[in-house]
Parts: sequence; C-alpha cells; structure tokens
Amino acid sequence: MAKIININKSIIGSQKETFAVEGMSCASCAVSVESMLKAQNGVISANVNYATSSVIVEYQPSIITPKEFKAIIQSIGYDLLIDESEVENEGEKQKTLYQQIKRNAKWAVSLSLPVFLISMFFMDIPFGNWIMLALTTPVVFWFGRTFFIHAFKQAKHGKANMDTLVALSTSIAYFFSLFNTIYPEFWHSRGLHAHVYFEASAVVISFILIGKLLEERAKSNASSAIKKLFGLQAKTVTKMIDGEQVELPISSVKIDDILLIKPGDKIPVDGEVTSGNSFVDESTITGEPMAVEKSTGDKVFAGTINQKGSFQIIARKVGGDTILSQIIEVVRNSLMTKPPVQKLVDKIAGIFVPVVIGISIISFFVWILFGGDNAVNLALLSMVTVLVIACPCALGLATPTAIMVGMGKGADMGILIKDSDALELANKINAVVLDKTGTITEGKPVVTDFLWHCDNQDLIKYKEILQSMELLSEHPLAEAVLYKLHKEEVANVQIQDFVSITGRGIKATYGNNVYLVGNHKLLAENNTNITNEDADIIGLLQKEAKTIVHFADENKLIATIAIADKIKDSSAKAIGILKSQGIEVYLLTGDNDLTAQAVAYKVGITNFQSEVLPADKANFIQELQKRKKIVAMVGDGINDSQALALADVGIAMGKGSDIAMDVAKITIMSSDLLLIPKAIKLSALTLRTIKQNLFWAFIYNLIGIPIAAGILYPFTGFLLNPMIAGAAMALSSFSVVSNSIRMRNVKV
Repeated sequence: MAKIININKSIIGSQKETFAVEGMSCASCAVSVESMLKAQNGVISANVNYATSSVIVEYQPSIITPKEFKAIIQSIGYDLLIDESEVENEGEKQKTLYQQIKRNAKWAVSLSLPVFLISMFFMDIPFGNWIMLALTTPVVFWFGRTFFIHAFKQAKHGKANMDTLVALSTSIAYFFSLFNTIYPEFWHSRGLHAHVYFEASAVVISFILIGKLLEERAKSNASSAIKKLFGLQAKTVTKMIDGEQVELPISSVKIDDILLIKPGDKIPVDGEVTSGNSFVDESTITGEPMAVEKSTGDKVFAGTINQKGSFQIIARKVGGDTILSQIIEVVRNSLMTKPPVQKLVDKIAGIFVPVVIGISIISFFVWILFGGDNAVNLALLSMVTVLVIACPCALGLATPTAIMVGMGKGADMGILIKDSDALELANKINAVVLDKTGTITEGKPVVTDFLWHCDNQDLIKYKEILQSMELLSEHPLAEAVLYKLHKEEVANVQIQDFVSITGRGIKATYGNNVYLVGNHKLLAENNTNITNEDADIIGLLQKEAKTIVHFADENKLIATIAIADKIKDSSAKAIGILKSQGIEVYLLTGDNDLTAQAVAYKVGITNFQSEVLPADKANFIQELQKRKKIVAMVGDGINDSQALALADVGIAMGKGSDIAMDVAKITIMSSDLLLIPKAIKLSALTLRTIKQNLFWAFIYNLIGIPIAAGILYPFTGFLLNPMIAGAAMALSSFSVVSNSIRMRNVKV
C-alpha cells in the first residue's frame, strides 16, 4: 500500500499518512493498534481498518515520527510498514501470508478430522488418547501458534482479544487432556473418569483458521482494487521542450506544460487539446463504449486512452487534482470502513474473554471455600468446565459458515457476495442507482437498423463497397458496421482515393463513382439528396437516441445505418420488480440527454441524469444517503468505482471491469439485472442466518457457563462434567453449522 501524505489545514504542523499494518488477526486487533497509537503524545487521530490492513494516522511530526509508531506497534505483536521498500514488498508478503494460512488450515483440518472421529465414535480403541495427543499437538502448537503468540503479546499490555480466548480455551483443554492421558489414576482413585478433550482444541483451531482464510481472501480482493486503479495512471510523459520531445516521469509534470500524446498512450493528466486530433477511449471516466473524437479546445482526462491519432495537450490538473486521482482516493477511503457484523463479534469477544476468565476463577475459589472434602477436585473441574464450555468455536463459526454457504448458494445462482456489511444492509435497500452502459445496456455499439434505399440487384455491390471503405476507416463505429457485414460474408473490392474527413466521415472512389460514409454534414456538403420519406425515418431513429451513419454516392442516399448500445432483454423486467418492492430506481449516465431519456423511457425509469462524471455519480449517492436512503449502486466500469465504493451496497456487473468488481460488495456474474432482486433476498437470508447463529452461540454460553460453574449444585446436587461441557460445546458448533447449511435448501 502506497503512503499518502495530506497536510491537515485545521491543525498547524500536522499531517496524515496511510500505513499498511501487518499481523492483525481480528477486528479487536485493529482496536488494539488504534488505541495504542491514539495514546501517544503527538498523535491527533488514528483510524485502523482490519479489512484493508491499514491505518490512517494524523500526527504532529515535530513531536512523534513514523519510526516511533513502528516501534510501538511492534511491541504489541504487529508491524507498521513505513519504508518504501517495505511497501513495495507488501503484495508479496500478503500472498505469502495467505498461502501460510491456507497451508496451516489444510493441515489442521486433516489432523483434526481423525481426532474428532476417535473422540466421538472410537473412544475405546487401544491407545486412542495417545493417538489423539500425537495428532492434536502439532495442530495446537504449530499450525495454531499465531493465536498463542498474539495472545501473549496482548497480555503484556493488559489487553485481550479473540486470540486470547482461543489460546486459553484450547490450551486449558489440551493440558487438562494431557494430564489425564499421562496420569488417569488421579481421577480413577477418586471414582471419576479421566476424560480428554483433544478434539475441542484441534477442532477450534481448525475452524478459526478456516474463518481466517476467508477473511484474508476478502481483504486481498479489497486491496487489489486500489492496485488496479493505480495501474491506470501513466508512469511517464512525453513533454515538449523548445520543440523537442523529452520523456520524463509523470511526477515532473506541472500545470501549463505541453505534452505530446501518441497513439495508444494513456493520457497522464487532465488537460486541453492544443493541436492535432484523434479518438480517445474515455470509458474509464464516462463508462461509454464509443471512443470520443478530440480536437483543438476539447478536454481530456487522466487514465483515458488515445486511439490512433496524435495530439498535444496543455496540462490543467496534475497529481492528486485529476479526476482519476480523486476516484482512487474516494475508493481508498471507502475501504477504510469496518464490516459491522464481524466487528460486533470481535468487540463482544473482547469483553467475553475477561468475563469468562473471571467466572472460571470465581468458581474455582467458591468451590475451594465451600466444596468440603473434595473441594480441590470440584474447584478444578468447575474451572476447566467453564473454560471448555465457553470455547469460542461456535462464536468463530457463526459468521464464516453462513458466509461460505451464502457465497456457495450465490455462486450457483451467478451471484458473488463478498462483504459482511452488504449482508447487513442489502435487505434494507430502498434506492438503487443504475449506470446505463453495460448495466442496463449491453455495453457495446451494434447496428440496430440497416435500411437500404436501393434496388435489390445492386445490394451486393453496395455492401462490398461499404465494407471495403469501413475497413480503411479509423472511426470506432466502423467496427460495428464491419461486424454486421462480416456476418453476411460480404466480399471486398478494390477502392481508390480513400480520404478521411475529420468530424464528417470518409470518402472513396469505386469505378466512376464517388461514395460517402459519414454523418449528415458530410452529405450536405456534397449536396446528396435525401427524400422527405427517408428524412422522416431518420428522424424517428434519432428520437430513439441512435447514432446515424449514412452511406451514399454524390447523387442519392444508398443506406441508413442506425447504431446504438442495445438494451438488455431483462432490464425493464428487473427494474419493474425493484419498483414493485418499493425501491426507488435512478439512472445515471455519462451519455447525452437524448440517449439517457430514450433508455430511461424504454425501461420504465422516471428519474435520470445525463452527462455525469464519476464525481457527479458519487455526489448523487451521497445526496441520497443524506436523505436517509440505503443506496445500492449498480455499475460495470472503472468510472463507476467511485460511486460503487461510496454506496451502502456496491453491485458490479460480472462482464465489466475488474476494478468495479473488486470495489463492489456484490457481483452479478452474468450481468443480468434480474439477479439483483435475488441478490438482495439472498443477502437478507445470509444475514438472518448469521444473526441466528450468533444467538445460538451466545445462548449456549449464557445457559452453559453458570451451569458449568456449579450454580445448580446447591439445589440439585448436579455439577456439569467437562465431557458434557465438551459435548455442549460441540453441539453449539453443530447447531451453528447445521443452521448455515440449511440455507442451501431455502428458495430465493
């Protein structure tokens, strides 16, 4: 993650920096890092995001430095990346960490499975306890070692998190079982059975590692969006200095510099064309698939791509002021939000740990004082039982199992759900904002109407001439015409005197006739006759927001070709379903007003805006949110990433850009809008399942812990056996997993 430095105007001498944080294993780890930084003199604010493994720190460099931040964070078991060399290697470190967690989870599950089977079904096999000991030891102390390392470092600073609970419960269960395996006579001589709980230790470590693996994968997807957005930026520029071309790094560009843009170049800054002309692919900014013609005086934007021509521009906005840089910054900041469901679990775990430890200690001393002749045995049993029954397995499973099943069910339907906050908010959505191109429409220009104004005997000849002329054209719309003719297997002919006329079209000679392909201006300048009947037809096509290309000779109109971005067959039906559910639907597009109006009318949308830039989409989302709307943004392009990131729920079309899919929290793999209502229902179902899982995970503890501590003993003489506690713990996990699996059979 690159560092970002912003001077904060409100506090003189302060600045903000974003750093990558390594080693965090849960959201309460993020709380620990955040609280440690906030406690330092000279730190004004700190905001840690577990999802992106990053922290934004506002501080006064005259009082404290990043090196001191690093030392402070290292003291509690994490690390802060402050050097450029560390930042450059961060991606590789993340891959290495993911592979390590994946390997640990794989081995832990492989070793835990036989332990579970022996403990549940083959308890009486010879040397069963010793076999379970041999298999459990590497799971707990090698594949699960990070839990103990982090718990120890937290304890040094008087803090506790999920790692503390995992380390305590698994180690207590392990060492209690180890003692009972080596010295079972201790219990046998007192008339008790020497129970072991190796499966509790091994299974807990395995399941928590699986949950961690899911989290790391989600975090990797989130951070990759930023990397891909940075990849849109040009690295070097060709600067004109005293008429000479000089290649320089982009950081050297200043406002009013003259830059040369060659064919295929990424435009490096926001600027204005000073000479030359070309077509520019602006889909990164506007989302529109048709390249835009640029000539003197026209504006161009960083991150867009020049096509075949060359031109010079004057730089108007550079660095962080460009539209692309603003998109990157908004996406980065939006990823600093924290997933609410798992964050709540980790916060509760932070309170739960000391409470459970406290209850186990209190129960121990109560039994020591009032347990009579068998006080020590009863005290030890109650303490162990409390810790075993309070095992966080069900708590750790509640969210990841529901997410796994929800993701699997969604994947079967063509819906990818990636984020827990989408699970919480999707069923509350009451406003959906739709991009046009690639979302409501197919996302590429196609010939929708091909009207011939000639005799049938000349049709083949004219098709051959038209195809041969379009093959030489550099205009983006030529590809749509060629695609249409290619499907008809039209042959080529030899044309002469081909000329491209900027802003008009093309002209060529075949035989003794001159032929024209272009817009109405080209025909008017060549005095080509258009009948009133043909003019009426053309007018109707234009009202449908279709781009008209004329094919003519010097005397008459031969063909009218209408080109448009076709509306998907399912768009109108999907929008109707959303509206029937009481959801407001809006259309935002970078296209012109006529096209926006035509598309909105056809799909049943009454609220639309045209010619909007990425920042306009983002502002519109924020305005809806100010009106207390829960907003879903649906888009497919890089230009939509800013709005997708700011929306409460970002939904990307699977056939769109990778960046849009990385930023979005839900992806519709088939790009079929009909799946959006289903995605909302599926997300609501998954969230409901998570809440049910958390309820059962906590209810077992609320009921089980007091019983394990011996609250019923004075009244009934009943003291919970650790084996029954282990079974109750397993049952809580089983109920959580079963409830999640049940989602597979629920119809969405």
